[in-house]
Amino acid sequence: MNTSAARETIGFIGLGLMGHGIAKNIVDKGYPLTFLGRKNRKPAEDLLGRGAREASTSRDVAAASDIVFICVTGSREVEAIIRGPDGLKEGLKKGSVVVDCSTSDPVSTVALAAELNALGIDYVDAPLSRTPKEAWEGTLDAMVGAPDAVFARVKPVIETWAGRIVHIGDTGDGHRMKLLNNFISLGYAAIYSEALALAQKVGISPPRFDSVIRNGRMDCGFYQTFMRWTLEGDRDAHKFTIANAFKDLTYLESMAGAAGIANPLGNATKNSFAGAHATGPAEQFVPMLATHIAKVNGVDLMPMKDGKKQTI
Repeated sequence: MNTSAARETIGFIGLGLMGHGIAKNIVDKGYPLTFLGRKNRKPAEDLLGRGAREASTSRDVAAASDIVFICVTGSREVEAIIRGPDGLKEGLKKGSVVVDCSTSDPVSTVALAAELNALGIDYVDAPLSRTPKEAWEGTLDAMVGAPDAVFARVKPVIETWAGRIVHIGDTGDGHRMKLLNNFISLGYAAIYSEALALAQKVGISPPRFDSVIRNGRMDCGFYQTFMRWTLEGDRDAHKFTIANAFKDLTYLESMAGAAGIANPLGNATKNSFAGAHATGPAEQFVPMLATHIAKVNGVDLMPMKDGKKQTI
């Protein structure tokens, strides 16, 4: 066990697509871990098998931990975990740290930080980039907002699950940067989707479209994972839901409004996702936006896999 593991005990709340892999890496690399279980027992059983301890409430997680990580959908969930009955505030000790790895509203983040700082508790925002595959492998990107001394304290734990860590600024700046990062990536998704629909409409198939873009100047890692749904019918190529994408773009809109800046491309991107979010099932991922945009325009972009037409 390393010296950091001997010094700090870790709590974890949010064993979803990203959180399970993050928690797995924390405990595998020697940190005592207490986690909050959920209805889906598979992640909990896996962590118990690795030596972690399960708690029944957020309060119990806080009482057992020096540093508590939260990895949930967004600010509403984070606020409930911290402020709710049997929440973190009821169990956190003076001198502890809360690290929010969710993609949250920076306005909420700054308010929670002030609320906890008054109790002698530090608050850090450390949102993620990449996919559940990298979460499991411990190679996520993290953009961290925290004062210098607090960043130095939490960095060794973040290093257990992140391959690239950027200390972007003070508390709140991590979530601000994450919204900007997602604006760019989701903007790409909206452009790719519209381009694919138009290409198909004028007689250029997705494979022919891809033969020009791939390995050219407009290629990138995001393009390659995005295209695996349309080209191969791979549902799991980029497991970030359309619902979460739409939520993040509403946060971006709020941030732009608070800053007093026009954000027409952000709003256009949000509107592209709004229709897919409203009409599709809950478990649909960002690359499937291409299928939705095509359908609105009377174009069939539903991919084939193993000789069968896929469904969303």
